[in-house]
Amino acid sequence: MTLIDRHSDAVARNRYIVVGAKYAPEAYSPEMLRPSYPYPPTRASDRPDAGGDEPRRRSLESITGMLDRIGCGYLVLNRERKVIEWNAAAQTTLERQGEAAETASELSIALRRLVANVPAHFLPGSLSWVVIRSAGDRPVILKENGVVAPDGTSIVALLDRENRSGPNPQTLQRMFGLTSAETHLALRLAQGDAPLEIARSWRLSRTTIRSQLASLFAKTETRRQAELVALLGRISVLP
Repeated sequence: MTLIDRHSDAVARNRYIVVGAKYAPEAYSPEMLRPSYPYPPTRASDRPDAGGDEPRRRSLESITGMLDRIGCGYLVLNRERKVIEWNAAAQTTLERQGEAAETASELSIALRRLVANVPAHFLPGSLSWVVIRSAGDRPVILKENGVVAPDGTSIVALLDRENRSGPNPQTLQRMFGLTSAETHLALRLAQGDAPLEIARSWRLSRTTIRSQLASLFAKTETRRQAELVALLGRISVLP
């Protein structure tokens, strides 16, 4: 079960939401697996409590929750295009660009600088993807219209091509009946590691890794490593 801990600041009207860990870390050896994506994701909000738009608010939380699960940063903007809600991945992404990203004001400034040389119209109710290639390069902006967001807000998803996320280990085990060793291997493959590199880092023989990989192919009904990694990427959106 995912645990949500809400904290409110009655003076500043800030709300901080911390989503609990999706799996028990003690069940996995830290020497064998150190994910590069953030678990648990953290969200923060500078939004005053709104009381009349609950269906759209749920729609917004569904979208931002999905972005959280795939390790993608997001910013929620108000009508004035100021940041009112964000997650830890967005802060990390903007900090990699050399920006301060601790507060809503700093995040708003960082976003303006990021898209300063790119036509960017974050329309109310829309979802915009800002694809960041590397520090200093102009980002690519892709837009999706028709997304339902409350109170004239818009969502900006920050996709850092260097960031690697992966699926929930417990979800993998439930879906495919993977062993602990097979789950470790799947997560390493999802992060882009090669089987021989994994064998060396775990001090296992090539034969052992190849046997585990063959078992992964059989259980996931895939035939090639590229097909398996693509499947793991799709599964990463699941809780």
